[in-house]
Amino acid sequence: MVKFHIKLDSEIPASKQLFDQIQFAIASRQYPPGHRLPSTRQLAMMTGLHRNTISKVYRQLEDTGLVESLAGSGIYVKAQGHEGGTKYTAHKQSTDSEDIPEIAYQVVQNGINELLSLGCSLQQVREIFLSEINWRLQCSAQVLVTVPQSDIGAGKLMLQDLEPALGLPIQLVPMEQLVDILEETDSATVVTSRYFIKDVNAIASPKSVRVIPVDIYNYAREIKLINELKENSCLGIVSLSSGFLDAAERIIHSLRGEEILVMTAQASDVQKLKVLIRTAQTIICDQGSYGQVKEIVDQISEDLIRFPEIICSDNYISAESIRLLRQELGLGQSSSAREAEN
Repeated sequence: MVKFHIKLDSEIPASKQLFDQIQFAIASRQYPPGHRLPSTRQLAMMTGLHRNTISKVYRQLEDTGLVESLAGSGIYVKAQGHEGGTKYTAHKQSTDSEDIPEIAYQVVQNGINELLSLGCSLQQVREIFLSEINWRLQCSAQVLVTVPQSDIGAGKLMLQDLEPALGLPIQLVPMEQLVDILEETDSATVVTSRYFIKDVNAIASPKSVRVIPVDIYNYAREIKLINELKENSCLGIVSLSSGFLDAAERIIHSLRGEEILVMTAQASDVQKLKVLIRTAQTIICDQGSYGQVKEIVDQISEDLIRFPEIICSDNYISAESIRLLRQELGLGQSSSAREAEN
């Protein structure tokens, strides 16, 4: 069960702390699509917050499109875009019969995914699932990763994980340019983070383009390390993504409050990065920033009283999310994943 930590004496409003932590739990798939969120009573007991405050947070999450309220049942994490093989209207209308039940589409998709997981190629199952396979191949011809221009670093991190995993050409497109790009293409698959899914869906859905959200790595190893840091330690966080730095700083504050000093820097901000390296005992960075951190450490090594411990996160996108994305794109299971299972 996900645990939430609220600092009631913090300058950051308790509702904002809880919102950030739940959003992170959803974005990292600790709360997967279809998961029922704790009741307001349960969260009140867990966090000490008033139930009205928790209800307000849930309404904010619903406004972002991350969760939905089912009357008499509770609050559930929404499936986003076309994850899980859900259909967009244009695809359904392309069939000859209006009488085909919705369950038939799900049966077809499950059959394809099962065959792909067994190592079959799309060509081998083409004659059985011609309509579905043609649609997947068409949409998979162009894969676009999109994030806001203000956090283009997040897109670079996604690209870094996805390109070698998918083995497909992938284009990084600022969200502000996505409309123009989609005007120039007949088909594409748009990939983004759950943090941005609502805005991306609003752009892509009118174009009958499927959007698939990916889940970020849950950083369980890093969070465990943060919880074990001694009081008055200085922790440095370095990333390509400004949005990641903001979220990380708030979440760490919720975990440790004023017990540790947290410094953040984007890898491109050399001056700020130098100050961070001189001050922090421990530095956590993503793979896109690791080379820059090491280079700066080497540059100022003679000035360092002590060298910081540098911890590089394994991924930005979770391995399971990459597996599901490969499946959605009709790529089947990667050779590395099959080797891991064996």
